[in-house]
Amino acid sequence: MNRSLVASSVLFAVAAVVATSAATTTAGAPGADTPAARGKYLVSAMGCADCHTPWKMGPDGPAPDPERMLSGHPAALVMPPAPKLPPGPWLGSFGATNTAWAGPWGVSFTANLTPDEETGLGRWTEDNFVQAIRTGRHMGKGRPILPPMPLQAIVNFTDDDLRAIFAYLRTLNPIRNLVPEPVAPAEESAAAR
Repeated sequence: MNRSLVASSVLFAVAAVVATSAATTTAGAPGADTPAARGKYLVSAMGCADCHTPWKMGPDGPAPDPERMLSGHPAALVMPPAPKLPPGPWLGSFGATNTAWAGPWGVSFTANLTPDEETGLGRWTEDNFVQAIRTGRHMGKGRPILPPMPLQAIVNFTDDDLRAIFAYLRTLNPIRNLVPEPVAPAEESAAAR
C-alpha cells in the first residue's frame, strides 16, 4: 500500500478520534443536558462533598454521610481549640468530620451548601454565588472564604459552570445546619490560654 495513502488514512483516523473525543467531553459529558445536571457532574467531579459533607465512620472506614450531603460542619459539634503543631513543615490540622480546618488563617468550617433559607444558600442569588467564587468573599462582598477551599482552581470555571453548580445546589434537600463563623488566629490563641 502507498505510504502517503497509509499516512493520510492514519491522520484521518486520528482526526476522527480527536473530534469524537472532543465532542464527547463537552456536549456528551455526563450531566450536560440541563444546568442542574451539569452542576451535579461538576460538584461530583470536584469532590465538593469531601469537605462540605460531614464524614462518619462506616464499615469501610470514614466516608461522607449521605444524609447530611453538602450541609457543612455540624452545628452540634463544638470543636475544642486546634492542636498546636510543632515548628516545621506541617501547616495545619483537620477534624474527624473533615469539616473543620485549622492553620495559620485560624479555624475555618465548611459551609452549608444546601438551599436552607436560614442556614444555607437559600437566600443567595445566582449572582451572589458567582461573585463569591470570583472575589473569594462570602456572598461576593463579605468575609474572606478561607482554606481549604480551593479557590485557585474553582475560579477557573466559566460563569456558566458556576451557574450550573448553583442550579444543582438549589435541587438539594435543605438541611438546617448553622455552621459556626471562622475563628481568627488571634481569637484561637486567646481561647487556648
